[in-house]
Amino acid sequence: MKTLLKKCLALSLLSTTLISNSLQAQDNPIIVGHAIDLSGTNSSLGRDYVAGITTYFDSINRAGGINGRRVKYLVRDDQGSPQQSVKAVSELLEKDKAEYLLGGVGAGVTDAVVNSPRFAQSNMTLFAPLVGSAKNYGNRVLFWRPTPEQEMQYIFSYFDKLGIKQVGIALQNNSINHEMYQYVVSEVKRRNMVLSGVAKISDTPADMTREATALAKATPNIVITVADTVATGLFLKEFRKHAPRTFVAGMSTINLDTLAEIAGPTSLEWTVFSQVVPNPQGKKSVIQIDHSNMMKKFRDEDISSLTFEGFMVAKTLSKAIQMSKSGRDGLQAIASQRTPIDLGGVILTPSENSFHLSSYVDVALFRKGGGLLF
Repeated sequence: MKTLLKKCLALSLLSTTLISNSLQAQDNPIIVGHAIDLSGTNSSLGRDYVAGITTYFDSINRAGGINGRRVKYLVRDDQGSPQQSVKAVSELLEKDKAEYLLGGVGAGVTDAVVNSPRFAQSNMTLFAPLVGSAKNYGNRVLFWRPTPEQEMQYIFSYFDKLGIKQVGIALQNNSINHEMYQYVVSEVKRRNMVLSGVAKISDTPADMTREATALAKATPNIVITVADTVATGLFLKEFRKHAPRTFVAGMSTINLDTLAEIAGPTSLEWTVFSQVVPNPQGKKSVIQIDHSNMMKKFRDEDISSLTFEGFMVAKTLSKAIQMSKSGRDGLQAIASQRTPIDLGGVILTPSENSFHLSSYVDVALFRKGGGLLF
């Protein structure tokens, strides 16, 4: 009888301890903060990115969280505004006590956040912003995606194999794009290609018409855009009037929905965009299948390259959180790792001083009638 009583008491204590630990884990979530464009120019990029991240965190919370702690993912809409992004990040740090910060869309908001006093005081690493400029932020920013130079290299290599030699550039002339423009010019020279001309993208319709017409008359085989989504759309709308079958190439941060709205869907034919993830509709790897299944289970949104990137970013951050130790940010630990990280068929290759975890690049072409062909 005494033995049975002791066993019951032990089971009761164990049950109480487990319930207490479970409640403590629920009351002590891992706070991940994210300021990103959900209603501005790049809102479709932001919404897809957030959908992928949310999906992964929902799936691991359903499975018990990370080390017994669930992830509380807090998203603030910065509307694509640097000022709003700084304000949102300050609130996430001060009011919400965020332990990890994910970055927004574009170099403008990234610059503003990194240079803000509150972020500087935090000594945190801004993780995985969607930036298409060639700027190096040092160890304050850890990118998930490859460098913009790697994306541009792949575009050049793709068309180099096709024997294309006449290259035009559509340039949105500002400080953010200057380094990438210089890189494109030097790459044209290095590959013994010919620079046919440069169209300066302007907000003035008459100037835009003149620049696009002049570049079309120079008959490049391909035009590479060094510009944001709106500027690319304005250029493409005018350029297609004179060169409907000239290749136009852009980078993965171009918002394709907005581009189609500005330039018109038919203008997207003969356009090519770099991609930093495998085909999100593919079934060749475990993570492609997981992403597809989890999106169907937890979300109503369509699968896209950005939902897939967000899914993998969240999985990478979860691995970093698992690696975190007292006094050391898990992102710093994962950035300094020198062995490949397998996310389930997509391999990350951290390297010293690169601050970019992935080196994967591909290209996708627009089909006639719409839709990307990987």
